[in-house]
Amino acid sequence: MMTGRERVIRTLKFATPDRIPRDLWHLPGITMFRKRDLDFVLSKYPTDFVAPNFSYGKSYLAKGVPFVKGNYVDEWGCEWEVKEDGLIGEVKKPRFRDLSEVYNFTPPYELLENADLSKVQESYKNTDKFVLVSPGVNLFERMQFLCGTENLLIHLAYKEKEIYILRDTLHEFFLQMIKLWCETPVDGIALADDWGSQKSLLISPTMWRSFFKPLYAQYCELIHKYNKFVFFHSDGNIEEIFDDLVEIGIDAINSQLFCMDIKKLAKYKGKITFWGEIDRQRILPFGTIEEVKSAVKYVKEILYMPEGGIIAQCEIGLNVPTENILAVFEAWEEEGIV
Repeated sequence: MMTGRERVIRTLKFATPDRIPRDLWHLPGITMFRKRDLDFVLSKYPTDFVAPNFSYGKSYLAKGVPFVKGNYVDEWGCEWEVKEDGLIGEVKKPRFRDLSEVYNFTPPYELLENADLSKVQESYKNTDKFVLVSPGVNLFERMQFLCGTENLLIHLAYKEKEIYILRDTLHEFFLQMIKLWCETPVDGIALADDWGSQKSLLISPTMWRSFFKPLYAQYCELIHKYNKFVFFHSDGNIEEIFDDLVEIGIDAINSQLFCMDIKKLAKYKGKITFWGEIDRQRILPFGTIEEVKSAVKYVKEILYMPEGGIIAQCEIGLNVPTENILAVFEAWEEEGIV
């Protein structure tokens, strides 16, 4: 039997793993309020992934406690509002009141300079699972948090000089963040940016290709230079840029398959690994066990190939029944591939 690390690597390389790898995500509220449910699922269907043990340095701007009802300020000086305990919340007060503030803006390099990665080596040696880190690289989202989403879209539309300065300032910070992790023994680095709405991209494909794609290509090039795998997450319908994501070298993508035409994505089999997911908007929280299993089988029929290229990933949210998460992995097992 393969180890989790071997299984995931074979999946990413289309080298025929012994079974499809498993990956279960959970919101902060799950560990706060439903840890017993989480532990039960993982006891029946252990994950093939693990995160390294680390902590970033402290920022003088951070105030309050994330994920609890109320307000807090993150390390970048953006104020968040959390409506319900256990959720991430939304930015209600961006850092910038005016884009001209970018001229006096410096990213929180203290996060990187004072990061404690001393246990990463040890935690890597003590596991045979695939070690995947999500360091916090979210260029488009961070620009939204700093400027406000509506303001950012206006700045992009007018192609203001300051928005390019902000982009490049953040890009240099994220390059350093990625390099910090490239010099550790993790197996993969996960990037994240929510580029899609329910039906389309939040910006035009043309703008995405000119403004964001070259930077993400650099992230992929740097990560691959250190012989690590690039994972990427985006919410929404991103069908229009799937070709681009394959082209820049992303190895595995977590996207909302059920926001898109899954059959159209089948042409990418063998070119990129589909890192989940099963519909967490409707089917997982509100569907029956039979509907959950049907969704898994639908994904399998269209995207699965024995050589690899698919990961059995799903997310347990606060309102998702435990039996529906179990049904996801049961369905893959019934298909004989998990």
